[in-house]
Amino acid sequence: METLSKKQLLILGLVFDGVGMISYIFPPIDLVWAPLSAYLMMKMYKGNVGRIGGLISFVEEILPGLDFFPSFSLTWLYVYVLKGKNKLE
Repeated sequence: METLSKKQLLILGLVFDGVGMISYIFPPIDLVWAPLSAYLMMKMYKGNVGRIGGLISFVEEILPGLDFFPSFSLTWLYVYVLKGKNKLE
């Protein structure tokens, strides 16, 4: 993925968290979504944040009942609110 703005990352994160919650309706989607979400997380956030976020995203999607955990949104909050990272708008 090319460099995305804070706002674009937040919107994508909300959409991806929504896709992950679809498995409450159709559980087999997790078999495809878990590795894809890990890959997307690593592409969206570089370095250790992306790798750790990807691992967490994979685990929470593959394990039943954890789909309520908004891993993409929480990663965005960690990067831009807790760490206060300034990125090009």
